[in-house]
Amino acid sequence: MSSLKVVCYGVRPNEVPFFNKLNTYGFDLNLVEPLLNHDNVETAEGMDAVILRGNCLADRQNIEKFAKYGVKYLFTRTVGFNHIDLQAAADYDMLVARVPSYSPNAIAELALTLGMMLLRHTAYTTSKTSRYDFRVDSTMFSKEVRNCTVGIIGTGRIGLTEAKLYKGLGAKVLGYDVFQSDAAKEVVTFKELDDVIAESDIISLHIPYFPGKNENFINSDFLSKVKPGAILINTARGELQDNSAILEALESNQLSGFGTDVFAKEATIFFKKFDAENQLPDSTVKALVDLYPRVLVTPHIGSNTDEALSNMIETSYENLHEVLTTGKVTNKVDLPTKRL
Repeated sequence: MSSLKVVCYGVRPNEVPFFNKLNTYGFDLNLVEPLLNHDNVETAEGMDAVILRGNCLADRQNIEKFAKYGVKYLFTRTVGFNHIDLQAAADYDMLVARVPSYSPNAIAELALTLGMMLLRHTAYTTSKTSRYDFRVDSTMFSKEVRNCTVGIIGTGRIGLTEAKLYKGLGAKVLGYDVFQSDAAKEVVTFKELDDVIAESDIISLHIPYFPGKNENFINSDFLSKVKPGAILINTARGELQDNSAILEALESNQLSGFGTDVFAKEATIFFKKFDAENQLPDSTVKALVDLYPRVLVTPHIGSNTDEALSNMIETSYENLHEVLTTGKVTNKVDLPTKRL
């Protein structure tokens, strides 16, 4: 049994049994429900390792405190690591590791669900019936997905999984990717980006976010080329979308619907409750949310499934076990040159 002391941040109550059951290496766990912030960083005092989730605040201030507390391993149970100040981690000799992948079905199924809800107007319809209005109106009319074209932008593991799901429903599936894998070629018809967005009834985004390179990938120019009345889905990264441009496209009916699991700077929005006294801080996001049921927003729950959660925890534990037994970790994140 290991005596390694590990503090895990952002552990929701439903996740606690998974963390405990999968702890086959016997780590000494401290499971903290809130995300890491400046007010709860002291819970890492005396710990050897930290496991973060997305939107945890692993900035220089907290990393400096981790170092003082004796933390050696700064791990995240996510694919992305932009919530970690890598320069600070290097300066304080932290080993950083991540989870390179988890169940692609988790994200793909959510993207498919949002697309189908908007295509079949189920949120609109059930919102009416919840108020005891069972009349059928013209908004409830829809195409069948097998008569639709679906465009998948980014045909990696997640995009390809969603493409297979839509293909199974009978849709024509187009794809765009700078790398056209043989596996994807068996499922999608690859075309140029402009052709994909011009021909698709549903457009689903699954590309990585590269800071300084593809912010606002979905912008006014992109949206001017989409098929009028198309549905747009983003379960990738919020930084890839220009919210103002999407709002304008919805108001002009260039887009008929928009579904998203992500927003830029989402830590200021997601996992909080807003009301008249505590109003949503981003007016554009509020305007989008207020367009429900044409706009469907989920608070970054794409990976919130049994399979994906198990994958994340198991890989995080394997990362710790590997570094303890070999001194190395396969899933390490490369750090910049130390400055201090």
